[in-house]
Amino acid sequence: MAKIIKFSGALKELRVHLCPISPCCKGVREFIQKCYVPLKKANPNFPILIRECQGVQPKLWARYDLGKEACVSLKDLKAEEVMSKIDELSCKS
Repeated sequence: MAKIIKFSGALKELRVHLCPISPCCKGVREFIQKCYVPLKKANPNFPILIRECQGVQPKLWARYDLGKEACVSLKDLKAEEVMSKIDELSCKS
């Protein structure tokens, strides 16, 4: 699996929205199974929120300093690609 990211800087929170049964969320579910625990261990005090809701499109939300937010779609991505999106958003400010 991809590298584990250590968060710092302006990033304050990550939220993952996904459907527990939708095929377009398969990679996100796999990411949660394989990568969530190592990612959380690398960032024990950082809020990483997982929100499941049937029928929702998979998205990753990042909240930064001063209330700024960014959102990217996770639709039909593989677990490795989800980690890449997290890496991209963790570098923004």
